[in-house]
Amino acid sequence: MRLRNIKGAQERILEDKYTIQTDGTNGSDYRGLWNKEIFHNDKPIHIEIGMGKGKFIMELASQNPDINYIGIEKYSSVLIRALEKREALESDNLMFLRMDAENIEDYFAPEEVARIYLNFSDPWPKDRHSKRRLTSREFLKRYDKILAKDGILQFKTDNRPLFDFSLEEIKESGWILDEYTFNLHKNGPAANNIMTEYEEKFYNLGNPICKLVAHR
Repeated sequence: MRLRNIKGAQERILEDKYTIQTDGTNGSDYRGLWNKEIFHNDKPIHIEIGMGKGKFIMELASQNPDINYIGIEKYSSVLIRALEKREALESDNLMFLRMDAENIEDYFAPEEVARIYLNFSDPWPKDRHSKRRLTSREFLKRYDKILAKDGILQFKTDNRPLFDFSLEEIKESGWILDEYTFNLHKNGPAANNIMTEYEEKFYNLGNPICKLVAHR
């Protein structure tokens, strides 16, 4: 996917009070300190990796004030769109983190995260790029280290080959599938489900949406 550079995005992000800056810092500045230093409470932490424009995680934060949310996005040109929406959110339980998910262990301590959301992640269709997929066994090892013992991973996509790959990686990595479906909205919009921007688009096009929930 080609991303359009947005003039002033970097500067806007650097000035934003809800965005954790990674330039000139290292993960140890936040690792294990999210509740104490950032949110100033002991509520559970849920993260979305590759949050895009932020619709999904902002709706979650609005509906669940007793949970702390962190939206992770590595592209400034995408994150800036989420910042525009964040201004309308009245609660303080959502922060953004601009970083590459490969470095997630640097920013979160063991068992610091209660839930991980992956929504419509880049499929990296070429086999030689499979390790870059956010549901690869390499990334599952990273999640295993930061998730609480009863932590949950939730993944949604419209890409069937990526979903099939993910099911296999979950199995081979020793994770346990709690549920999965190849057509989440078969009988109309699924209950207790928040749609992302992509999900709404693909649903309206009639594309089946796949979803899985797993734990270790």
